[in-house]
Amino acid sequence: MISKPSRFRIFGGAGLGAAFLMANSSIGPGFLAQTTIFTQQLMTSFGFVILVSVLIDIGAQLNTWRILAVSEMRAQDVSNALLPGLGYFVSLLVVLGGFAFNIGNIAGCGQGVNILTGLSFQQGAIISGVVALLLFWIREIGKMLDGFTKTLGTMKILLTLFIAFAARPPLGKAVENTILPESISMIAIVTIVGGTVGGYLTFSGAHRLIDAGIKGKDQLRQVDRSAISGITISTIMRFILFLAAAGVLSQGAVLTKGNEASTVFHFAAGEIGLRIFGVVLWSAAISSVVGASYTSVSFFKTFHPLFVKYERVCISLFIIATTCVFVAIGKPTELQLFAGAVNGLILPIALSVILIAATKKRIMKDYRHPIWMQIAGWLVVGVMSWMGYTIIEETVRKFF
Repeated sequence: MISKPSRFRIFGGAGLGAAFLMANSSIGPGFLAQTTIFTQQLMTSFGFVILVSVLIDIGAQLNTWRILAVSEMRAQDVSNALLPGLGYFVSLLVVLGGFAFNIGNIAGCGQGVNILTGLSFQQGAIISGVVALLLFWIREIGKMLDGFTKTLGTMKILLTLFIAFAARPPLGKAVENTILPESISMIAIVTIVGGTVGGYLTFSGAHRLIDAGIKGKDQLRQVDRSAISGITISTIMRFILFLAAAGVLSQGAVLTKGNEASTVFHFAAGEIGLRIFGVVLWSAAISSVVGASYTSVSFFKTFHPLFVKYERVCISLFIIATTCVFVAIGKPTELQLFAGAVNGLILPIALSVILIAATKKRIMKDYRHPIWMQIAGWLVVGVMSWMGYTIIEETVRKFF
């Protein structure tokens, strides 16, 4: 039995670190771009999208973290235990999604450096890629992740909160339309969910907990608290940014295409606001680079001892590859939105595998997954599959 002080230390250390890792991985440049662009389209009704996405996020996150913690295995190993070879397929999907996401993260790093220093996006991306590499090489990975993500996560929220106050948002209208929206967008919901718990994001914190030894039935309270905390942190940040965007738009601001989020900060607080945006964007991007790289590599490091031995090298190659792709392609905003949508489509596939595994005694031993959680999980799978199919059908119709 774990004493109360020990539980507190666990949650305050790796438990809270896992929550911030998940939240910071999702609060990247795509998060800033998606929130601002969809607020521009839906205005205060975007609050409803956030509310729906939170419910979906909780259903996906609690199920995934609990099942992995009890099984004491990472997602790819649970998948292989369910059906030999399935873990490789799931890993491929998640790593590809993480790769797409990380290109957008590197793009955000380049934008942030550009705003703060005037260097080109490509130069900023290369500098940030080097910083990310140094973070993984100068300190033990687990301790670096916990401390780095907590610090940057807190800073991003406080700086954006200042901008939200300066923007004077229509709070009454925002609350009203969060409950009774005037318009709804399925693509906004899929993209926002994908940018919060889609693809690798669902597993980032759970894999960190397993690496830290927080696993098994006796740790479920800490696992649940960590999962809910991660969703709460990312939701607070999204709602604050939504209010800031709604505030400046209600005052007649015209957002610059491709730089929508920076326009919000600039309009709200002038040149100081623009510099704050540069700090927030770079912080969001570099923390997402760290989270995406760590989690993506964690999906194949159990396949062979060499991957564990050379984990830092694998993470470094992942960062270098995504940096090179961005430098070659450019188009940061388009990459960020695309990555969120792709990860939203991966979510129902990965979550289905985890939910089926939860019913297998050879994987879960004597643990029985709560019925209400299973129902919530399958509702998430159904809703995300339906919306994903609808979006794909609409996209195909546009092209053919």
